[in-house]
Amino acid sequence: MSLVKKFATVGGATLGSRIFGFARETMMAAALGTGPMADVFYAAFRFPNLFRRLFAEGAFNAAFVPLFSKEIEANGLDGAKRFSEEVFGVLFSALLIITIGMQLSMPLLVRWIIAPGFADDPEKTATTIRLAVVMFPYLMCMSLTAMLSGMLNSLHHFFAAAIAPVFLNVVMIAALFYALWTGSDPAQTAWYLAWSVLVAGILQLAVVYVGVLRAGISIRFRMPRMTPNVKRLLILAVPAAITGGVTQINQIIGQAIASSKEGAIAALQYADRIYQLPLGVVGVAVGVVLLPELSRALKGGHMKEAAGIQNRSLEFVLFMTLPAAGGIWVLSDAIIRVLYERGAFSADNTAVVASILAIYGLGLPGFVLIKALQPGFYAREDTKTPMRFTMLSVAVNSGLAITLFPLIAERGIATAEAAAGWINTVLLFATLLYRGDLKWEWALARRTGLLLVATGIMCAALTYALGHAGVWLQPETSLLRQVIALFGLIGLAMVVYFASAFLIGGADLGMIRRNLKRKPKT
Repeated sequence: MSLVKKFATVGGATLGSRIFGFARETMMAAALGTGPMADVFYAAFRFPNLFRRLFAEGAFNAAFVPLFSKEIEANGLDGAKRFSEEVFGVLFSALLIITIGMQLSMPLLVRWIIAPGFADDPEKTATTIRLAVVMFPYLMCMSLTAMLSGMLNSLHHFFAAAIAPVFLNVVMIAALFYALWTGSDPAQTAWYLAWSVLVAGILQLAVVYVGVLRAGISIRFRMPRMTPNVKRLLILAVPAAITGGVTQINQIIGQAIASSKEGAIAALQYADRIYQLPLGVVGVAVGVVLLPELSRALKGGHMKEAAGIQNRSLEFVLFMTLPAAGGIWVLSDAIIRVLYERGAFSADNTAVVASILAIYGLGLPGFVLIKALQPGFYAREDTKTPMRFTMLSVAVNSGLAITLFPLIAERGIATAEAAAGWINTVLLFATLLYRGDLKWEWALARRTGLLLVATGIMCAALTYALGHAGVWLQPETSLLRQVIALFGLIGLAMVVYFASAFLIGGADLGMIRRNLKRKPKT
């Protein structure tokens, strides 16, 4: 299967998950708006989500996949199975200890880290603690899910791992339907949602476990032992865990700062959900596929192929995210109005969330490029360098967020996250280039410039069209007409961008055809 087809497989499954995510967020906006219960739920959910990224996705996509691939090459499936069981025993035991410790410490964590701005409201603080206690075991389920997903990705079984996140959105939507059907108040709705998160985590773990069984590997529990392989994994995983959770680290810093203003946490979350669509579809697809591909090429000594995989991934990211960034910037107000402005979500909420989304849009290419650049380090078993850059970007994010929040409120937090993302991107790119692990291509640089021109043309056309379609996007217009108008504008943007990109040479049909047909060396 070609690199682009693998991106499409993972990206397609992720797109399905994000579509369900939109449905979930639209229902939550109608049920909770940006009121106090929305702030409470998102604050409580952010913490297990942070640890999921720190201990699960970041660590295992970065550290586990190269070592698992090496075991397959050296000792076949039997060796890989033995290694997986060793890791599973240690991971399960560590997660159990962490979960119990965090549950007992939750009152202190909420007051000092998760939402210090709630300190003056005992009821909000108590509710946040209760919801976080219910949802924190989700970390355990998702960390084990991430390990099994890493196994599937290394075995080139991408679909089960990519489709598993759909279950979180489906179960949460079911909880929202039940809450609306029974006429539950916001507090009861948040309680249903908290339990639905835990149920979804169990379902996701079951889906990927079945996928691993179908791939020909069964895992049994072994008593935890610090074998040489496990020690090597931990050495790689600790910095990788920090690096992989950089977005969540920055967001939880922003959340702590924003908690002093009512509605700010929810506003950031609603905007975050929109830009997560292109970030997820492109970024997750590239990150999931690229690491095992690079690891395989490097382990086989195919250095030229590895360089080609890296550059084509960067080209794919820029080709897809530059127009997405431009479209989000121009259409941010229309997108938020159509998706959210109903029920408890007012026109004032739309203005605030749309301004945050526009800023996130500018940071989108940088966020996705990070996903395409970090595997260049991880495939070479270097997890410390990206960690150092991550810590620097966290420092930048913290400084800017603290400085800008008193001046421009939620927009300051979004600006800090976008700036930190771009700084991280530049550092990763420059280091790979300096080491010779990334080959400079003038043809790629030229096409990037032309893609920027095509994006500019698209934005100009979109701005002109928005002036004529604006009447269809007003709240008093029927939802069907609003949706038709919004998708019409998005369709126009795609036609203008792709036509411009191909006409001026930013994209080339021959290049795309070669990537679709490219077969890896064996």
